[in-house]
Amino acid sequence: MMMNNTPMIEFQAVSVRAGSFHLNAIDFTLEAGAYGVLMGRTGSGKTTLLEALCGLRPVVAGRILLGGEDVTHWKPALRGIGYVPQDGALFPTMTVAQNLGFALWIRRKNKLEIRERVKHLADRLEILPLLDRRIHGLSGGERQRVALGRALAFEPKVLCLDEPLSALDEEMRGSMVQLLATLSAETGVTCLHVTHSRQEAEALASRLFRIETGKVIERVH
Repeated sequence: MMMNNTPMIEFQAVSVRAGSFHLNAIDFTLEAGAYGVLMGRTGSGKTTLLEALCGLRPVVAGRILLGGEDVTHWKPALRGIGYVPQDGALFPTMTVAQNLGFALWIRRKNKLEIRERVKHLADRLEILPLLDRRIHGLSGGERQRVALGRALAFEPKVLCLDEPLSALDEEMRGSMVQLLATLSAETGVTCLHVTHSRQEAEALASRLFRIETGKVIERVH
């Protein structure tokens, strides 16, 4: 994996709340090009941290930096983060091609550029035959490949994944782990991946973190 010592993601004494749940004074750093995996018990705040990073949950205190720039109060669309939520959150009324091209369409890219990028992604993700299909009827693995492609379409500097493989069977999960590792190495995107799976963490992580007692702690693996 392509890494350097330049921080891409920095949490500086970040506090966030989700209803009655809260995390206080969270600190951690992830270098550009690293594949960070974040683990922890259910309810420990893993998704809350991802949402704060993506701008989907407000920060109560502290700062979030991306590439050295303070983005704490930036809108999600301005942060340049690709996000794959646990359920994929695909648009059911759109075709696979339209889902893949959505992030480019809202950025007003021209039709030719969108079409070429969609074709490239679909080829890389091995879903070219699905481009004209609707989301309904796709397998779990196919849906996750579409969700991953949609998140990568605009070539983000950061990719956040919230338990993206949890609903897949063992064989499909292994295939997706290999795909994620390959795409990470090829693109150099900085990844922050939430999972409960130690097997996923061992296969993917260049940096392994765990939320314990309300703090993010790095683990050697």
